[in-house]
Amino acid sequence: MLSAKTALVTGSTSGIGLGIAIALAQHGARVMLNGFGDVEGALAQVRRFDPKTLHDGADMSRPEQIEAMIRRCEAELGGCDILVNNAGIQHVAPIPEFPVERWDAILAINLSSAFHAMRAALPGMQRRNWGRIVNVASVHGLVASTNKSAYVAAKHGIVGLTKVAALENATTGITVNAICPGWVLTPLVQKQVDARAAAEHVDNDQAKRELLAEKQPSLQFTTPEQLAALVVFLCSPGADNIRGAAINVDGGWIAQ
Repeated sequence: MLSAKTALVTGSTSGIGLGIAIALAQHGARVMLNGFGDVEGALAQVRRFDPKTLHDGADMSRPEQIEAMIRRCEAELGGCDILVNNAGIQHVAPIPEFPVERWDAILAINLSSAFHAMRAALPGMQRRNWGRIVNVASVHGLVASTNKSAYVAAKHGIVGLTKVAALENATTGITVNAICPGWVLTPLVQKQVDARAAAEHVDNDQAKRELLAEKQPSLQFTTPEQLAALVVFLCSPGADNIRGAAINVDGGWIAQ
């Protein structure tokens, strides 16, 4: 389905981003990964489906590195047809205690990086009159939780940015949408589970159940594979007229 397309997925060496990259490669796309951590392990997983998968270590808080990554994707893969903005970090604290440097870092990586990547990628998409931009927001792009001021602000910003970009390209072959997961058992969330288990002196399974019960009525984590399937659909002809949507995949979180 995507055999003639190229895809760049930011924050894709683990978790949601890696799941999306694998699914796009499975459907024939040429893929560029981005991120830190176990780069070789991530490359090995995606190269099972796209042997020529590349990795770029651009720091997503640095606009010049983001633009250079897009230019490399265009030069070495032949374009940037699909852009998935997934890079993100988190910090939890009440507003009076929230470190200014953490606020700045979260806004830079969770919000501004998507703007810089879109700004660099859109001209090429517009020339080809085809493109798919999928911004990985969060249920926290639609509702709030305490102690997550920077994350909630950034994710609400991603939803707004998505709508603007969708409207600016509404009569073209370029669609821009956001997906808004609830709890997904990524390494980032597993750290929260581990911390909860330690603080409450319970086992990991109980900590997971308690975490889900607070917000997610299904009592099930969304999986990276489920989110990846949604991204693949958004890249298909069936999604040609889905524009500016913020699609929640949250086990009923915001239905309450």
